Amino acid sequence: MAEQALLQPHKQQEKAVVVFSGGQDSTTCLYWALERFAHVEAVTFNYGQRHSRELECAAEIAAELGVPHHMLDMALLNQLAPSALTRQDIAVEAKEDGPPSTFVDGRNLLFLSFAAVLAKQLGARHIVTGVCETDFSGYPDCRDTFIKSLNVTLTLAMDYPFVIDTPLMWLDKAETWALADRLGAFEFVRTRTLTCYHGIVGDGCGACPACVLRARGLQRYLAAKGEEGA
Repeated sequence: MAEQALLQPHKQQEKAVVVFSGGQDSTTCLYWALERFAHVEAVTFNYGQRHSRELECAAEIAAELGVPHHMLDMALLNQLAPSALTRQDIAVEAKEDGPPSTFVDGRNLLFLSFAAVLAKQLGARHIVTGVCETDFSGYPDCRDTFIKSLNVTLTLAMDYPFVIDTPLMWLDKAETWALADRLGAFEFVRTRTLTCYHGIVGDGCGACPACVLRARGLQRYLAAKGEEGA
């Protein structure tokens, strides 16, 4: 990828910070931000997640795309919010009532808050996150109403004009694949990102909820693309 200094005419002459896990959604958002903003940096949070491969994957992708990368220690979240993503002894499973066992209380609230603190120090107004209400898996902190509320709160708290960008908010997984393809990132996202709850890069384990959702969206997108090309 061309260096960020080689700006395209349509890019906004602003800075952005991407909340980045190295997964399908956040990597698509990273490409989206690189297409739009003059300078992009990524921030990843180490909260004692189930597998460290996520952190390695995020660092590798950021380095390959030439994006400055910040790794912040959020170990306290692991201590406060036990879930299948922070404990090896909690099974990854859906629940009939409430969010699945992979939901981490307060995660997006804290991630976006700390991303905002970092963004202000960097002189960046835009914070980009891959949250999505269409395929949000029952996570309450992925909803549009939460993001809008937090945007107001952060702006008031720091007296700084933040904009939380959510390019995937109203896209399902098939449409997210379509966006990655339009950005020229389809193969990269498919082979290099880590969505799997068990730490397997690419297509993952094929069985956990994250892999099933990802694969279902991919199949739908490829089928639709095939029909258009027929």
